[in-house]
Amino acid sequence: HVQLVESGGCSVQPGGSLRLSCTASQYDYSRYCMAWFRQAPGKEREGVAWITSVGLTTYTASVKGRFTISKDNGLYLEMNSLKPEDTAMYYCAATASYCLTQGPRTFPYWGQGTQVTVS
Repeated sequence: HVQLVESGGCSVQPGGSLRLSCTASQYDYSRYCMAWFRQAPGKEREGVAWITSVGLTTYTASVKGRFTISKDNGLYLEMNSLKPEDTAMYYCAATASYCLTQGPRTFPYWGQGTQVTVS
């Protein structure tokens, strides 16, 4: 069973930057397709960035050019030029299946989330 733990969320001013991390014990990051999702109050959980087991990446349109997903003994999300609309709980997720642009149902493994507030 894969257990994921996110960290790095906090309050930041518009235009600021944050780096989110997601780690798991006894976990081979090269075996899984992983992603960052976010969920704002009253809204559905949406995919933000995806990275395959071999490092292919893709992003939702609203964050392209501002966010960067990467993995190296952990999963990371570098967030720059943050906007108030980026405010949400951010979750990392993993699956052994192909996952680029896939929604939440594709991912059996989830972290508990880390809050990002931009104001």
